[in-house]
Amino acid sequence: MSATVIRFVDLSVVIPAYNEEQRLGPTLDAVTEYLTDNESRFGEWEIVVADDGSTDGTPDLVTARRDPRVQLVTAPRNRGKGHALRLGVAATRGQRVLVTDADLAAPIEELERLDKALSEGNAGAIGSRSVPGATIESRQHRVRELLGRAGNLLIRRLAVPGIRDTQCGFKLFEGDRARAAFAASRLNGWGIDVEVLQYFHRSGWPVAEVPVRWSHQAGSKVGPLDYGRVLAELGRLKARSVRPADLLATVLFLLMAVALYSGRFFDPGHRYLPDSLQDQNQWEWFFAVTADSAAHLHNLFFTDLQGFPDGVNLMANTVMLGLSVPFAPITLAFGPALSLSLCMTLGLAGTAAAWYWLIVKRVVRRRAAAFVGASLAAFAPPMVSHANAHPNFVILFMIPLIIDRALRLCTGVRVARDGAVLGLMAAYQIFLGEEPLLLASIGMTLFCAAYGLVRRDVAKAAWRPLTKGLLVGGAVCLPIVAYPLYWQFTGPQSYQSVLHGDNAGNSPLALIAFAGRSLFSGFSGSAQKASSLSLNPTEQNAFYGWPLVALAFAIVVRLWEKALVKALAVTAVGAALLSLGPKFRIPLTDTVYPGPWALLAHKPLFESVIEGRLAMICAPALGMLLALALDGLAATRRIGTLYGGLLAVSLALLPVIPAPLRAVDRAPVPEFIADGMWKSYVRDGESLVPVPLPDPGAAEALHWQTVAHLGFKLPGGYFNGPWGPDRIGIYGAAPRYTSDMLRDVRYTGVVPTIGKNWRAQARQDFAYWHAGVLVLAPQPNDDRLREAVSELVGRPGKWTGGVWVWDLHEGG
Repeated sequence: MSATVIRFVDLSVVIPAYNEEQRLGPTLDAVTEYLTDNESRFGEWEIVVADDGSTDGTPDLVTARRDPRVQLVTAPRNRGKGHALRLGVAATRGQRVLVTDADLAAPIEELERLDKALSEGNAGAIGSRSVPGATIESRQHRVRELLGRAGNLLIRRLAVPGIRDTQCGFKLFEGDRARAAFAASRLNGWGIDVEVLQYFHRSGWPVAEVPVRWSHQAGSKVGPLDYGRVLAELGRLKARSVRPADLLATVLFLLMAVALYSGRFFDPGHRYLPDSLQDQNQWEWFFAVTADSAAHLHNLFFTDLQGFPDGVNLMANTVMLGLSVPFAPITLAFGPALSLSLCMTLGLAGTAAAWYWLIVKRVVRRRAAAFVGASLAAFAPPMVSHANAHPNFVILFMIPLIIDRALRLCTGVRVARDGAVLGLMAAYQIFLGEEPLLLASIGMTLFCAAYGLVRRDVAKAAWRPLTKGLLVGGAVCLPIVAYPLYWQFTGPQSYQSVLHGDNAGNSPLALIAFAGRSLFSGFSGSAQKASSLSLNPTEQNAFYGWPLVALAFAIVVRLWEKALVKALAVTAVGAALLSLGPKFRIPLTDTVYPGPWALLAHKPLFESVIEGRLAMICAPALGMLLALALDGLAATRRIGTLYGGLLAVSLALLPVIPAPLRAVDRAPVPEFIADGMWKSYVRDGESLVPVPLPDPGAAEALHWQTVAHLGFKLPGGYFNGPWGPDRIGIYGAAPRYTSDMLRDVRYTGVVPTIGKNWRAQARQDFAYWHAGVLVLAPQPNDDRLREAVSELVGRPGKWTGGVWVWDLHEGG
């Protein structure tokens, strides 16, 4: 038997065709004539027409030429440009392969430019209409041009970074690499250009984008629906590019978040997280009022539904417009309880996935090590504590993206673009939470300072592009957030700063103590111990446990030669010291020292920060240190070192694995509210006054209001607002005599002697609140409250719909 010898040529030209009998003939003539005239440059050549199941005379037009250098490959039916190109390129023999459209929108003469670029060491040279030097002689319709630009922007972001025009049908490749890339392709439509270029990009084969002359030709086969098909193919391409390990990590993060919230997740409307105190009521109200404002085109920054009649500056409260607005359709359709639950669960999983992505990209390549590090960053004890109540400190997926974009600036490549993107990211994060952005900025500053001291060469090269990028980012961000921030700081019900007490910092013991709740509770201390070292269950901002702290110390010592380890160590230690507050006491002594936070405690922006939260910065730093350690263990060949290291990591992490958040059945809403009985008592411009008024310690009335679809207004409430002539920020509405007295009765059960002065004051307060009805639900000391209200109003209340009611319209 004799082996078949494949005779190679210098250049193959592949032309995909579908029903092109009107345009293909002139194209073949032009290509044949040009290549014949330039054989001294391009050498021996061939043309392969890849017919995609044409139903006209396209195949006959090719075979009729009777030129052995022009050959035809056919598909039995029409399957798309991608399938045709795959057939055509597979049939080529050229050392170089040119792919060009049948309409020759880019003239064949432009081959010289591509050939020159390929000769300069590139594996591919693609014609482009979007780089400097390109000439557009006849433009497409404006709509098609805009769609194309939008598509190219999306393609650059998702598939082929750095290439401005992937869809120009004029591309030259090295032959063997072209055949490998097209053989590996799977898309049958227009998206094959992106798929092939992505193959080159991932293989590390350089591709040059070359400016060409281009002219739109009539009879284009690209229809309006094809843009949608390209996007669909791009989505499939992106989905196929996801590594199974990355997909598994994301699924596991989602399952971990669902497990954490399992007590509420499956029935959010009837379950409550008691360790959230009153924050679940507050956040559901935030989501409800945002959705209502968006639906009715009301002011998203202000409402008088709570704190009536003064109202609430929503921008000065953490309503997370960046998510509560997009979630408005879900809130309106299924209620704020489900919307908040879904948002917090997905947000926590997304945050873990974002940290995982950053660690894989910037710290370690081993997915298992990155998964463990990201899990600690997102599910560390302080994060779990805030997961009870504070979505703004749980949903932090933008922070890793902001960190990565800032690191890109340091390279000095595309500084203006990356600076602009950073500005957009920062603006969005402001609408998710300003305090987390401030804390992240402090953490990044600590890291940059430490890394810059260790790697002065890197700092010297990076500071100029970083500064320029940050200025660009500020120029982009400020116009977006200027008006919202103006409203926040100077609008109605704005305030100067929030009082958190003299010292809301962590005790040094809190940094090494165990969290109150752990999946393996035998490893950890009691909940009472954790409570004694924190403000409340939602503010357990440290509690990493001494084994994890000891492990981190050992990792730093072992890997100290790495600049990254030094910077992470300084970041974690610096954040921990700042979290101690303006002053701290040495444990087991009465000795008090000033803390480093004292330098910032009274500065603008910093004065409202709960300083204990700075210890949350330690979570991602510890996660990255842990990932580095596991990555090193995976590379070791010493079995003893491997198993000893894994045992140490396991023992350090077991005490901080969180148990599912505690959930209880929600208190039922009284029939008076749920059945709409209140409507006959509250007129336009009036309010419904719960007894006592809702405040940060008892805000169930906010839940009443959301169940009633925000149909009535409430005095009092749970929000941040101004108090006094200095407009100091406080939690809840500005106190009034009657509201203070009723609150005291609820907590003490003691009713003061009520005479004409108290009654006169009550009438003034009722008038101030525009009260239509007073409502007393069953609660501790409700008999004493009923006595007090009856004395104030001058008549007993009426039991109806499960509550005591005093109609203030009776008797004038």
